[in-house]
Amino acid sequence: MRRMKQNLSWILCLFLIFACRKAGLEPLPGEILAKVKDQVLTREEVERMIPGNLSAADSLMRAESIIKKWTIDVLMDEAAYQNAGNDKAEIDKLVNEYKRSLMRHRYQERIIRDRVSANISEYDQMNYYEENKQQFILSQNLIKGLFLKVPVDAPGLNNVRQWYVSGSIESLEKIEKYGIQNAIIYDYFYDHWVNFEEVMAKIPKRIAHPVQFLKVNNHLEVSDSTHVYFLNISDKLLVGNQAPFDYVQVQIQNMLINKRKIDYLRAFGEDLYRDAIRNGTVKIMTE
Repeated sequence: MRRMKQNLSWILCLFLIFACRKAGLEPLPGEILAKVKDQVLTREEVERMIPGNLSAADSLMRAESIIKKWTIDVLMDEAAYQNAGNDKAEIDKLVNEYKRSLMRHRYQERIIRDRVSANISEYDQMNYYEENKQQFILSQNLIKGLFLKVPVDAPGLNNVRQWYVSGSIESLEKIEKYGIQNAIIYDYFYDHWVNFEEVMAKIPKRIAHPVQFLKVNNHLEVSDSTHVYFLNISDKLLVGNQAPFDYVQVQIQNMLINKRKIDYLRAFGEDLYRDAIRNGTVKIMTE
């Protein structure tokens, strides 16, 4: 009977806490809902794990589940640590190493964010490209052109067949107007390079030998039961050729930013070391 009363009191306490939350009333901060030795679970922690759109009754059920899971997890952790035996020292060492690594990583991120500029001039990017061209050899085929996906019952398909192979400004203007009204997909990439395989992924046709296909084809039309797919290729660069600067420019920018970060951290570490030696914080013992 006493245990039942304790349980009822506990549940009533939880109910009141979460009912207050739903009603906009704020109970005292720091209320402890569960405690295992020196570890505690507070009301604020539980509240953060409960969606705000639940009723008071559902909030209570979710809270009870969270508290029970937290308690089991803590007890399981305690049992595992107590029975670690000879592994305990190694576990403590790994935990401390991870903690130091995490703190160092966070600190480095902060000083890089505050002190290292991510602005790389196009002049520097172009210089890096010219000096390291061997790093930028194409491993995929690139194309420029136009891709259309049109329903099979769309009007004027014969006109589209004439326009998309033309490539003239007048034809492109007509395709653009047509695409806005009728196309499911209208991709214009005459002005930038795209991966040929990424375009072909939108077309229900497998090209067994892409290089050979691109050498002899500038147009492709494919149909299935629902759509017609038009691809016009105005320019192409094949695997093994030099990647154009505009295609790898973002990659180069990221490489230079990362190099700038590495150089800064290296110099920062050297400065820390010299200052520590100079002010006596570090003493290097030599024979």
